[in-house]
Order: sequence, then structure tokens, then C-alpha cells
Amino acid sequence: MNWGYKIVFAYISFVIGITYMVISSSMQKTDLVTTDYYAKELKYQDKIDEMKRTGDLSGEIKCEIKDTQLVIEFPKDFTGKKLEGEAVLYCPSDESRDIKKGFSVLDAPVLLSVSSVKAGQYELHLSWKDGGVTYYFEKKIFI
Repeated sequence: MNWGYKIVFAYISFVIGITYMVISSSMQKTDLVTTDYYAKELKYQDKIDEMKRTGDLSGEIKCEIKDTQLVIEFPKDFTGKKLEGEAVLYCPSDESRDIKKGFSVLDAPVLLSVSSVKAGQYELHLSWKDGGVTYYFEKKIFI
């Protein structure tokens, strides 16, 4: 085989490889972090303020997995106060694995069932209200 055939063979191999890459990449499932990311970006300063308020609390928010539940305990700042909010287990790799649960507690931890959750890395997004003041907390969790 002379050099002309080798060049043609290399060129055809390159074209086939690029075509395969384009077809396989166009078939990949791509989830956006959120469908309305632009509107959420505009309101992100509110989240920053809520996270700062959470950081100013006297203690940390404790999250641990006990048996088949994620137990979320609030600091002593909220003793005797009714807290209402939402807990979200966000899976960055697959939107269909996200879990959302609203809660309303008084001097009790928030319990989130993780028995049906597939193992992997999640982010806990916790937002709640104490009266008219809002708070926000994020933590990476491996289940």
C-alpha cells in the first residue's frame, strides 16, 4: 500500500470518528440545573442574604442519616418557634431523582425519608421561615 492510500484511509477514519462523536453526543441526555435559571439568578442576592442569616445563628444545622431517614436538626435559636419551609434533596446528575418535602415543625427535627433514594451524591437545600425572616442552608450529602 503506497502513501496515497494511507492518507485516504486516515482521512476516512477521521471523518467516521467525528461523525460517530457528533451522533453519540447529540443523543446524550442533558438536564439543566433548573429550567428557569435566569429568573433564579436575578434573585440570588436574596439567597446570599438568607445564607448569611443562617451563618449568624448560634449553632450549626445538623444533618445525619439514621436508618432510612435524613434527620435535620435546627440550632437552639429556634427553640419554641414554629418553622415552616421546604427541604430538597437535589441530585445534580439526574433531575428525576430530586426529592422535595415541605415541613412545619415546632421544637422537632425535620425527617426526610431516604429509603427509596438511589445511592449517590446529593445536595440538601433547606429553606425555612421564622416569622417573617427567611433562612437558607446548603450541604452536600452522600447517601
